[in-house]
Amino acid sequence: MVRPGPYICAEWDWGGIPSWLFSRNPTPKPRSSDPAFLKLVERWWGKLLPKLVPLLYDNGGPIIMVQIENEYGSYGDDKAYLHHLITLARGHLGQDAILYTTDGGSRENLEKGTIRGDTVFSAVDFTTGDDPWPIFKLQKEFNAPGKSPPLSSEFYTGWLTHWGEKNAKTDADSTAAALEEILRKNGSAVLYMAHGGSNFGFYNGANTGANEADYKPDLTSYDYDAPIREAGDVDNSKFNAIRRVISRYSSAPLPSIPSYNEKTTYGPIHLQRRSSLFDIFDFTNSSSSFESENPMSMENVGQFFGFLLYVTDYEARRGGRNLSIPKVHDRAQVFISCSSKGRGTRPTYVGTVERWLNKKLSLPEYQCHSKINLYILVENMGRVNYGPFIFDRKGILSSVYLDGNRVQGWKMFPIPLHNLNEVPNYNRIMQASYSAFGEISTSRKRLMNKSENTSKEPAFYSGHFLIDKTSQVKDTFLSFRNWGKGVVFVNDFNLGRYWPLRGPQCNLYVPAPVLKQGDNFVVIFELESPDPNLLVHSVDEPDYTCGFNGMNIHQL
Repeated sequence: MVRPGPYICAEWDWGGIPSWLFSRNPTPKPRSSDPAFLKLVERWWGKLLPKLVPLLYDNGGPIIMVQIENEYGSYGDDKAYLHHLITLARGHLGQDAILYTTDGGSRENLEKGTIRGDTVFSAVDFTTGDDPWPIFKLQKEFNAPGKSPPLSSEFYTGWLTHWGEKNAKTDADSTAAALEEILRKNGSAVLYMAHGGSNFGFYNGANTGANEADYKPDLTSYDYDAPIREAGDVDNSKFNAIRRVISRYSSAPLPSIPSYNEKTTYGPIHLQRRSSLFDIFDFTNSSSSFESENPMSMENVGQFFGFLLYVTDYEARRGGRNLSIPKVHDRAQVFISCSSKGRGTRPTYVGTVERWLNKKLSLPEYQCHSKINLYILVENMGRVNYGPFIFDRKGILSSVYLDGNRVQGWKMFPIPLHNLNEVPNYNRIMQASYSAFGEISTSRKRLMNKSENTSKEPAFYSGHFLIDKTSQVKDTFLSFRNWGKGVVFVNDFNLGRYWPLRGPQCNLYVPAPVLKQGDNFVVIFELESPDPNLLVHSVDEPDYTCGFNGMNIHQL
């Protein structure tokens, strides 16, 4: 069952809609009959769908159904949009391919999210453990007579977890019993997820609560408590319980259980502090920045992931100042420095403004004979992928105020930090990470050595570990206990974010194909406080026990 977009949800950044849409002026309205959006969908499907034709079931392939929209009834009710998607898909896939929609199992969702009759098959999803049969009965009303096999197209085997929550777990026997309740009357179910995964890089999504400020970004791990775990493991009670149920209702014998996917440890990895973030940029050089009277969003400077550094200055005076950023997406670290004290002066951390806990910051009185430099480092922590607030631009999205007065005259420095080997314009980051402080001046080196573990200062750290033989290249995990918050790269591949201070995830999964025989390089961009010993440990199992403080529990 293929979900080719344009929207799939799946806890993916913006539900799979490409974030570069936000850089277009005017921005097309996603998931609507806006001609500008439909034109882009036509271009995308025009490339993708022809590749699926040889793989369709009627052509001897494995694809039995193709989804045109996902849970649209929870978002909109633009029937012209749905009809256009159907016509477009039929044009590429033919009249015999089975197209489908998925909606939550309520009348309102189905009325808004699908098309009655046999134009498209209407599937449903619902909370695991709900009585499925009244929902399947409702499903029949939206399909042609005799063409409504009961189908839960997302049978939830577990659940997702946000940063700051307890790791979501669901009971194996209850999950298996809920599946059996569907299968015993000849219903069908698609396991979501059958196999957990990882939000490598910056591709995790996010959810919101009552408003867009109630922002909840997803973990790097998308293990989902699925029967096949993030690293491919099946030696667990949920896999066995679900397999037993399937075996009772399968007309064919089940394939053998795959062998255990072996993990290994490579011991402690020693790192060195290579460069402060502030050492990498020449703030007097406008060629690497964007300038504007007011802050620009990340998308408006042509950047879609990572970090954006905002720089301005303000007049020094007696007493402190109050800083206000009414709308920041998603997390801003604030620093100040005195420009008259020269380039060797370290910016001082003064606080963090978070989207979900937006507060004013008190800037301390600063002894300075010139203007004070203000640095605001904003992290994009993943776009909302579900619900009414999915129009989720990133960066500073409002004016910035000091004591109620608007601050103007900004420079924006993009820090995308994709896979480092894919960003040639940012080879200075690689140079700073792999060589001894790159081209940093001697005075800077002395200053960095003097404040090796300065708290709350964004900095790059690097190290390496050796794998002697090809046969020793196996899956592993990196443990970030005692680190603060940041991003890690292994052999230039962006594994994703770590945040053990918030938790619950402590360890990041490193698949064997990322590794190689010989030297393997680790680069860490730590935003706050590194491990005092500058160590990362390679371990052989996941760990979800970090940072949990009893708040924001999400257990099913």
